[in-house]
Amino acid sequence: MIVDCHIHLYGEPDAVAASVERLLPYADRLDIAKLIVSLGHALCPKPDAARIATDTEYVVRAVECAPDRLEGLVYASPNHVDMSLKLMERHIASGPLKGVKLWICRKCSDPACDPIAAYAGELGVPILVHTWMKSTGNSPGESTSYDLLELATRHPQTAFVMAHSGGDWERGLRTVADQTNICADICGGDPEAGQTEYGVQWLGAERVLYGSDATGRSLASQLGKVIGASISDEDRRLVLGENAVRVFGL
Repeated sequence: MIVDCHIHLYGEPDAVAASVERLLPYADRLDIAKLIVSLGHALCPKPDAARIATDTEYVVRAVECAPDRLEGLVYASPNHVDMSLKLMERHIASGPLKGVKLWICRKCSDPACDPIAAYAGELGVPILVHTWMKSTGNSPGESTSYDLLELATRHPQTAFVMAHSGGDWERGLRTVADQTNICADICGGDPEAGQTEYGVQWLGAERVLYGSDATGRSLASQLGKVIGASISDEDRRLVLGENAVRVFGL
């Protein structure tokens, strides 16, 4: 089973079903069985408390449109910890969502992220953390793999997924190699040869997950990183879906 662990549905808040309907035929064509959705209907780097609530509701409605195909993550923000914890209680502890998403807001190494990370550990769900290392410099509040390493070290009971393999994936994957509560997804960026192999080499196949970063990027180009990788069929099955099933409790 193929699971895409990194999906964003862009579309107006009143057109969730249409966004889902546009996406699923592409997943069908590639035999992608499950898609894990986060962030709501449009990227908002520093949302207020109301926005993370409405964006999380957008994800919940998307999951309700196709509960056999879509899973979702709570959009959490260290700028609004109380609201984040309420959303986690409402939609994870008492609801259908499977984890937490941290995006560009405040570096995830900031202690303000600690209550979110601790509660995710209590709930037994992972946190998908946007990480990138740009040659031109990161955006304000944008986390790197070094920031995630700090957070994961403070919360060894919590599972983390390093989104985009840190952007600069050779450096990012090496940075977190010894921190076993961090997995990495290989989504985003160009479909470069060697990324999946490098992840398997440094983290082990059980800590590498397929993701696409659709709809900003295509499902197929990112899937090619795994299908075309020089790894064993057993490792390919882990990366394509078995790891996501385990990490997100599908």
